[in-house]
Formats: sequence, structure tokens, C-alpha cells
Amino acid sequence: MSKHSNKTSSEKNNRGNTIAYIQRHWQLYCIFLLPALLLTIVFRYVPMGGILIAFQRYNPIKGILGSEWVGFDFFERFLSSPDFSKYLINTLKLSIYGLLWGFPIPILLAFLLNRIQSTGIKKKIQLVLYMPNFVSVIVLCGIVRIFLSVTGPVNLLLDTKINFMTMPEAFRTIYIASGIWQGAGWASIMYTAALSNASQELKEAAVIDGANIFQQIKAVEWPAIKDIVIIQFILSAGNIMSVGFEKAYALQTDLNLASSEIIATYVYKKGLLDGDYSFSTAVGLFNTIVNIILLIIVNQVVKKMNEGKGL
Repeated sequence: MSKHSNKTSSEKNNRGNTIAYIQRHWQLYCIFLLPALLLTIVFRYVPMGGILIAFQRYNPIKGILGSEWVGFDFFERFLSSPDFSKYLINTLKLSIYGLLWGFPIPILLAFLLNRIQSTGIKKKIQLVLYMPNFVSVIVLCGIVRIFLSVTGPVNLLLDTKINFMTMPEAFRTIYIASGIWQGAGWASIMYTAALSNASQELKEAAVIDGANIFQQIKAVEWPAIKDIVIIQFILSAGNIMSVGFEKAYALQTDLNLASSEIIATYVYKKGLLDGDYSFSTAVGLFNTIVNIILLIIVNQVVKKMNEGKGL
């Protein structure tokens, strides 16, 4: 009892000393935090003022303050557009399919890596899995185009002459599969790290009791990463509308536009190529609002299913 009370009092003293030190040297902390705060304000919050042009007929000469206010005209124009449903469905399909196929892969990789006993072999496999993450998106798209071209390795292997990049029905598979290859290994890092916290004693006890691999994962390893998986799923589901523009645009061709034209590429074409800044900003803002709504809904659903635990 005395040892416990001494430990508690020692922790309180250490906490009190830390707080006193921070209060005494608060200027030092402000100096270190100031650059980060300034960069965040300048590059994250100040640009939010540009959202106003979504409600204006923006004129670069007159600026934001001098441009004509039109309210929700550009939102109505986008929502009433005959292509609105196509862009929305393409974006949702690409994101939802990517989430359903891509989200479990890093978790499975983490479980598999955790079964490897040899540290040397494990590190080599991890190196191979992590390496694609450091390949540029444009380089990745170039590799995909070469592999799937008429004279590429895939057609040579299948003994066919199919140009996969011109097939709308193949675009989503190409986009999602290449994304899994590039990012699954890197995404498994946090799950692998969390699995290191799994109790080895419980695992050994499960083995002694005759538990198979799946029972060991369910009883010992899954509880160690459950909270991280839930948080990552909520964040991923909240970004359903935020499909990567660079990759979709780089893999896009005139013949696969039926499935490759998403909201992000549409905003780019309207804003930068056509110079319709107000309309493209309105479409981008609509996309962001939908993302926020999805994030809130998914968080509430997960809370109800997970005993009140969420973001």
C-alpha cells in the first residue's frame, strides 16, 4: 500500500514540476510553436476566403470584394446539369469500391507479417511491400500504361491485342488495383506496430490451448488493433468523395471518360482549363460538404456499433 502511495505521489510531483517548468519558460514554447501556427494560418485558413467566389460571378480584375454576388446560382447549375449524376456516380463507385477492396488488404498484410518469426526475412518482405509507396503517382501511371498497352507485358502474356486503357469497364479495376499495389504495404505499418502491443502471454496460452491461427487472431491480435482500424475506417469513409485527381487524370483517355470522369477532374477542367473559377469552386465546395456529411454519418453509425467509441 505504501509503495503504491509513494508511486502516486511521485507521479504527481513530476507532473507538477513539468507544469511549473512550462509556465516558467512559456516564451520558449511560443517561439517553437509560432512558425508552425503561422504556416497553418497562412496556407490553411487564409485560402478559405476564396470559397466566397463560389457565390459570386468572379472577375479577376475586380477581385473577390468587387465581383457580382449571385448566391447559389452555380450550385443550381451543377445540380441541374445532365452530367451531374454521371460524375457523382463515377466518384462514388471509384471511392466505395476502392474502400471495400483496398481497406482490408493492409490489415491482412499486418496479420501475415506478424506471423513471420525471422526478423531478417520480415524486414526484407517489408522493404518490398513499402517500396511502391515511394513511386511518384505519374511514374506509376506511366508504368500502368506501359504494362497494359497493346504491346505491353500483359497482352504478351495473354497473347491478345487489347488496349485496356481505352475500356471504360476496365478503368476502375486498373485504378483500384494499382492503388492497392502502391499503398497497401505502407498503410500496413500502423497495424503492424499496433500488433506489437498484443500480449505474447495470451498468444502462447492460446497456442497451448490448441487455438488455430484464426482463433489466435480473433482472441489476441484483433483486439490490439481494433481501435486503430475503426478510426482509419471512419477517416477513409469520410474521404469517399476525395478521389485522387492526379491519378484519375493521368489514367484518363478520351475513350474511357464514361467511367474515368469524376468530380475532381471535372473541377480541374472547368477551373484551370476553361477559366470558370466560380463554377469550379462551387463544385469543389459541394464535394467538400458531401465529404463532411459522410464523415459525420459514418462516425455516428460506428459509435452505435462499437459501444460509443468513434472519433
